[in-house]
Amino acid sequence: MNDSSRCENALFWFRRDLRDYDNAGLHHALKSSQRVFCTFIFDREILDGLPNKADRRVEFIWQSVAELRASLQAQGGDLIVRHGFADDEVPRLAVELGADAVFTNRDYEPPAIARDKRVERSLTHLGIAFKPFKDTVIFEGDEVLTQAGGRFSIFTAYKNAWLKKLHANGSFYVRAYPVEKYASRFAKSPHKEDMPMLRTMGFGVTNLQPLGVMAGMRGGQSLLQGFRQRMPQYKQARDFPGVKGVSYLSVHNRFGTVSIRELAAMALAENNQGAETWLSELIWRDFYFQILYHHPHVVAFAFRPEYNAIAWHNDETLFDAWCEARTGYPIVDAAMRQINQTGYMHNRLRMIVASFLTKDLHIDWRWGEKYFADNLIDFDLAANNGGWQWAASTGCDAQPWFRIFNPVTQSQRFDPDGKFIRRYLPELRDVTDKFLHSPWSMPLAEQRAARCMVGTDYPAPIVDHAAARDITLAMFKAARQ
Repeated sequence: MNDSSRCENALFWFRRDLRDYDNAGLHHALKSSQRVFCTFIFDREILDGLPNKADRRVEFIWQSVAELRASLQAQGGDLIVRHGFADDEVPRLAVELGADAVFTNRDYEPPAIARDKRVERSLTHLGIAFKPFKDTVIFEGDEVLTQAGGRFSIFTAYKNAWLKKLHANGSFYVRAYPVEKYASRFAKSPHKEDMPMLRTMGFGVTNLQPLGVMAGMRGGQSLLQGFRQRMPQYKQARDFPGVKGVSYLSVHNRFGTVSIRELAAMALAENNQGAETWLSELIWRDFYFQILYHHPHVVAFAFRPEYNAIAWHNDETLFDAWCEARTGYPIVDAAMRQINQTGYMHNRLRMIVASFLTKDLHIDWRWGEKYFADNLIDFDLAANNGGWQWAASTGCDAQPWFRIFNPVTQSQRFDPDGKFIRRYLPELRDVTDKFLHSPWSMPLAEQRAARCMVGTDYPAPIVDHAAARDITLAMFKAARQ
């Protein structure tokens, strides 16, 4: 079947695009088909490898899929939800439904690319077309290139070219892909199928509800409308974890319960510095996607080959202290309690704890990256890898290796009144602002008055920052030579 031909039956495969509005692949499926069946597969290739069976991401996805299913049913359609291996389930379902083509939206992670190639081979063998579309990003692959036709590895240059291409084409790249106008083409499942429950897939309920995390399209829209009111202050407020300065939309971006085009269009429509700064964050997202796509080696190795030679110390005792929020540096420990308790960490804190792990504890960035991958509800391989390599100074557009975050001055600057620290470290709630960022500097009388004895109620620092900094500089110099 060629691209211009019309399908009688089509199957749309939802993945990281859990919405039934402004969805590129779904739009094209509906526009070019008489009937469109929809499916979502809880893919065992992914789920079986998750170490924590109380995984907040799985519950977030489950809730989002349940909402999507109800929304499609309200429009006369349905969502066939199965638990199995996508490699098997998608071709089997396409045959079962008599589909002429399977439509979906592209995923740029190496394992997903490999999976899609396997599915496409199976479908081709069955005489069924496979039609992927761009939906997760504004620009993909080679859409933004240097004037010489090369690929960017420096963000600022990429951003300038990204904006130039966007503005040269008006609103073309952020236009919505309508779904509602074709809703009559949604098809119901020929068989009544119950949606698999979390427990039947081997997963349990987490603390999403007590935390107030609202999944799905409704959750995304609620956050988006709230952030729209705060967007003018975004540039000034985004670095302070103790205030409501960021959008909190990262998990919705990750699973596509909001549209990236919708977000970019909103930022472009707002004429203020906050919107401009937020748009830059969306461009960073595209940047890391294209880095991962063109340089898949970054998943396991440094972007810059010379930094594969860094002799990381990899002390497991120090790593455990970092994971368990026992470093003795309040801003680091508060951030680690945030991720451990909620599955989320403020972006400024991600940079601080990553710098601390790699340049104070001298632990391989891949250890920290995996910890984030296992614990962040908004984990996205491209952004997570890019962020960790930035902090470790091994990436394409990284923090210069000789610039090393000081955890005390970072704490004083971005949580000056200790609002965030005291929220997650109640043992420090009575410590005065003067000593809060470096409790070990408190005189004994102050420790007694604050009911916080360093080494007993709160740990002493596990490393000396100044000494650790000297070691880091020597490690990088050795690797560069």
